[in-house]
Amino acid sequence: MRELGAYIFGCTGTELSPEERAFFAEAQPWGFILFARNIETRQQLRRLTSSLRDAVGWQAPILIDQEGGRVERMTVPEWRHYPPALDQMEMARDPARAMYLRNLLIASDLHAVGVDVNCAPLADVIWPESHPVLRNRCYGSDVDTVVEMCRWVERGLLDGGVLPVIKHIPGYGRAVVDGHKDLPVVDAPYEELSALDFAPFRQLNHMAMGMTAHIVFPCIDDQPATVSAPAMKMIRDEIGFQGLIMTDDISMEALSGDVVTRSCAALQAGCDLALHCNGVLSEMQAIANSAGRLSELGSARAERALALRQPPAEIDISAIEAEFHGLLSG
Repeated sequence: MRELGAYIFGCTGTELSPEERAFFAEAQPWGFILFARNIETRQQLRRLTSSLRDAVGWQAPILIDQEGGRVERMTVPEWRHYPPALDQMEMARDPARAMYLRNLLIASDLHAVGVDVNCAPLADVIWPESHPVLRNRCYGSDVDTVVEMCRWVERGLLDGGVLPVIKHIPGYGRAVVDGHKDLPVVDAPYEELSALDFAPFRQLNHMAMGMTAHIVFPCIDDQPATVSAPAMKMIRDEIGFQGLIMTDDISMEALSGDVVTRSCAALQAGCDLALHCNGVLSEMQAIANSAGRLSELGSARAERALALRQPPAEIDISAIEAEFHGLLSG
């Protein structure tokens, strides 16, 4: 069995440098993640995804955050632009069908350029205090709506040949600060959190991959969930999520310490993979030297997840696109 690193890495630009190629060949990350800095055209992106896989010598998963709305790394003029998810929910005549079609179209675009994992859906429940950086990316303020929309996102992506990653487990909706810059702390009773914030993840615990939330729940631990053993135990036991768990971006400022300290703390707490997104080679080298290989249990979870990769269903893109726009036009 191929030994893979307990990390997912990015790269700096639109093509691999010789240094990046040599490093990835040695470090053998489990997968890669792409950002806008890596993307120009369809042809260029197909070359890049092929180069990443050639560097490690296998069909490694390639991830992206392509939610639509404000979070879309592939965008106009080469690709479609979508309204924020919450705005679409409010404008669509059939929100569930529109959410499915949106993600089927997104998956079709991703699969065509060699991207096979999308960091969606969001199972975070919106609260009045939800920070604007998150709010309109979400699907609703009640558990039933959130769960239903997540299921349609999941189905759309899978039908398009792309694996979903549910986020931000165990729940990020009550964050009142931007986790890219500050650490959210939610001081609510455990029973309330379990019944509301954690509930969508419990109902969606069949999903094969999840991404953590950099958020503190003092009723569980004084550390962010990503690096908290008690929080990870709650995710596995109480929420019942047995899929592959990756951190949110380990370089976000919600976490303390350097990226190596953060990565090792997350893996020790129970995450399977550390996600490092900024493409800084020296940081990736340091993480690879310290984080080690994917655990035996993590490898089994990863194999189960990747076994779900399937060719996309045959669809009429023009007809799907016309139906989608019809649902949003009133």
